[in-house]
Amino acid sequence: MEVSTKQLQIAELAATRPEESFTSLNHYLDMDWMKEAYRRTRRESAPGVDGQTMEEYGKELESNLQELIGLAKSGRYHAPPVRRVHIPKGDGKETRPIGIPTCQDKVLQRAITMLLEPIYEQEFMECSFGFRPGRSAHDALQYLWKQCMDNQVRWILDVDIRSYFDTLDHAKLREIVSQRVRDGVVRKLIDKWLKAGVMEAGELSYRAQGTPQGGVISPILSNIYLHEVLDKWFAHEVKVRLKGRAFLVRYADDFVMGFEYEEDAQRVYAVLPKRFGKYGLNLHPTKTRLIPFGRPCREQEGSQRTAQQGKGVFDFLGFTHYWGKTRKGGYAVKRKTAAKRMSRGLKAISQWVQSQLHLPIRDQWEKLVQKLNGHFAYYGITGNAEALERFRDAAKRLWHKWLNRRSRQSGGMSWQRFEELLKQFYPLPPPRVVHSIYAAKS
Repeated sequence: MEVSTKQLQIAELAATRPEESFTSLNHYLDMDWMKEAYRRTRRESAPGVDGQTMEEYGKELESNLQELIGLAKSGRYHAPPVRRVHIPKGDGKETRPIGIPTCQDKVLQRAITMLLEPIYEQEFMECSFGFRPGRSAHDALQYLWKQCMDNQVRWILDVDIRSYFDTLDHAKLREIVSQRVRDGVVRKLIDKWLKAGVMEAGELSYRAQGTPQGGVISPILSNIYLHEVLDKWFAHEVKVRLKGRAFLVRYADDFVMGFEYEEDAQRVYAVLPKRFGKYGLNLHPTKTRLIPFGRPCREQEGSQRTAQQGKGVFDFLGFTHYWGKTRKGGYAVKRKTAAKRMSRGLKAISQWVQSQLHLPIRDQWEKLVQKLNGHFAYYGITGNAEALERFRDAAKRLWHKWLNRRSRQSGGMSWQRFEELLKQFYPLPPPRVVHSIYAAKS
């Protein structure tokens, strides 16, 4: 029986028995299941503390997987420490820690994730996106846009959870998982990953909070946690007590709430820290804010309150969201590339160009085209053409700047000469809308 068929069976059981716990799941961990887990693990992922690559692990795949199955089911598996590295954040001043498990650990985490996904996909809500099959960031953006347009939203609560992945409470997570999963093998493995050490600069440390850093299983565990802490609570306890309409949209640990009435928004704003504190989480005091976001009315454009609401903006998933006029004279929620994302992207382009100046111009051009197309693939949404054009133009000028410096010994490269080269040999791709709200509505 194929793995996908087994996952469908698990999903059907989860859907038809929503109040029951799964006590026997580990029998699915056979050779076919583990081979599929290996196939779904990225080959180019960096090695862990043991230095083994995925290619090396796959050379004796059958025997390695057979040994892994035996260790997991017998309880003899020991979760190795993750190798921690630091990568720059968007501002370039701070770094973000990233954990890298061993290849064996990645495969086993993937295998357990494949068991958990069909169970929890029956429970996760429509408002939840991120690290879920077929629910991308653009799906979340479309959902947010539709909610704002259809639900007379006048207030947005923009929430930031402080260090969510590092502060998730282990005891609470175990309680939440046990509501649906009581298989001893699966539960013990999750517990071992939660307790696994972190190796950094030759020193081993252990954490009492947070999800497995860099682990394949970390996203689904974090989604399970916030499903209980936030999604279910908002749907079943909060919305029923509000006077007006309200919505929630969450992508992993990023989320915003929308409200029809300020009174409702203020009540939720007041109780939200208490709710999160109950589960060991804290909201960032300066990054969490209540924003007026009402649709401007043409008849009342001069009123102070409407003007205030019309100016409300907030950032979500790399876009700034705001009300703007349509071609027909009405108002709609529009999106443009957030300023921080724009500057981050251009800084990355500048650093990349500097590091690639030794390459022939054609090689530089081919890679720059890939980078521009990648930018357009994410930020190419309806109404964002101006920001796309500005990004392309700035990237072009950065490329010319560094090519000109490289060519100074031979007189440099004038802007006119650069434009001729682009036109004849190295055309840059034009901005394009990849994600259309009109296509999504049809």
